[in-house]
Amino acid sequence: MTEGHSPNSLPRRTLATRALAVLLAFTMVIASLPARAQGIGPIIRDAEIEQLLREYTQPVLRAAGLAQQNVRVVIINDRSFNAFVADGRRIFVNAGALMDAKTPNEIIGVLAHEAGHIAGGHLAKMRQQIENASTTALLALLLGAGALVAGAASGSASGANIGAAAISAPQSIIMRSLLSYQRAHEEAADRAGVKYLTATGQSPKGMYDTFKRLADQTMYQAQGADPYMQSHPMPQERVAALEELAKSSPTWDKTDSAALQARHDLMRAKLAGFLERPDTVARRYPPSDTSVAARYARAIASYRFGSPKVAVAQIDALIAQQPGNPYFHELKGQALLEAGQPAAAIEPLRRAVKLAPNGALIQIMLAQALNGTEGTKQADEALALLRSAMSRESETSELYTQLGMAYSRKGDLAQADLASAQAASLRGDTTTARQLAQRAKTQFPVGSPGWVKADDIFSFRPGEAPRPAK
Repeated sequence: MTEGHSPNSLPRRTLATRALAVLLAFTMVIASLPARAQGIGPIIRDAEIEQLLREYTQPVLRAAGLAQQNVRVVIINDRSFNAFVADGRRIFVNAGALMDAKTPNEIIGVLAHEAGHIAGGHLAKMRQQIENASTTALLALLLGAGALVAGAASGSASGANIGAAAISAPQSIIMRSLLSYQRAHEEAADRAGVKYLTATGQSPKGMYDTFKRLADQTMYQAQGADPYMQSHPMPQERVAALEELAKSSPTWDKTDSAALQARHDLMRAKLAGFLERPDTVARRYPPSDTSVAARYARAIASYRFGSPKVAVAQIDALIAQQPGNPYFHELKGQALLEAGQPAAAIEPLRRAVKLAPNGALIQIMLAQALNGTEGTKQADEALALLRSAMSRESETSELYTQLGMAYSRKGDLAQADLASAQAASLRGDTTTARQLAQRAKTQFPVGSPGWVKADDIFSFRPGEAPRPAK
């Protein structure tokens, strides 16, 4: 309500517009429910962390019957603790959840819970519930809006009030129904998560500990809350139910292996080194901590904020201790590359690729180092690496950026323009993508594979999914 006006003094058009706005706002609220997260920030890509998360999820996905669905874990650059699913192919997890989970078992438990949502088809079921509710909601809201406008037209405050009540009542009823449905899904995902962990010989203790910790943190906020207006079960009820279920598992006392814990510690240290300020890293990993994970975090902080020479010396000490760790070699190559020394970065990155032959992101970084040096032999090596990486990273814009550079250095300007157009398309720069694609089309024979790909990009319109190369 605009300040200084009473309801029955507002113009008819304003009241009708507001009624329509209420309807649209309600529709947006309902539509946003399945995502269970808002404001998704940038995505974090890292070969080491993604490989570890694949190993965490694969046994759980097999137990859930999802092994053939190619479900992958996507890391969100957000320091809060959260994980969610938005479709049947991806589990999103915040960097904060990975950093806060002290053991592999804790984050595996969270991933098992999210796998339960996918296996249970909860998103599709929720969308169906929303579609079913939307018909009732639309009818009730339109009738309410009609009563509101009619009341305003007649100058009747009571008529307008009846219309407002007709609009607000269905919102509350339908929202409560949907939230009740979502709470049932959360409980089902908890049960499924414990089932998958037990089936794979892993303890549900980490899952229980994590949800209990989160429940303890939100206990104060939940006091006095309406339990029927929550998307998740009330903290005390959820933890009690989960505790009984988890402690009955025969694998309750199972612990993570020392080797897996060490890799988990390296993941947490790496995230801290890249995402936190150097003073925060120093407090979290003080010089007195001589563990490999602590030295890893400090080395990353050194190359990001200090001297590249000092950082490389720290990384070399890590390599001397674990020469078979591909990600220490990768870090050295990255530090040198970002310090403007692409030629020096090539050998450590080659070593990293050799130790992690399926590391597509490392292959792309090595191609970048090769593109930063002179010579057509380097361009040939870069092209071979990028073609190999394409089967696993066909939606990564940097791959096509480097592909364009390699083709350009070889004088193949048609393929260079096509690759650059693909990179722009994947970045969402439709204007540049269409310009480059149009130029590429003039350089390919009409109807050739290159011409067809360029035409696909040129014909693309916003709202469609970008079309990566095949």
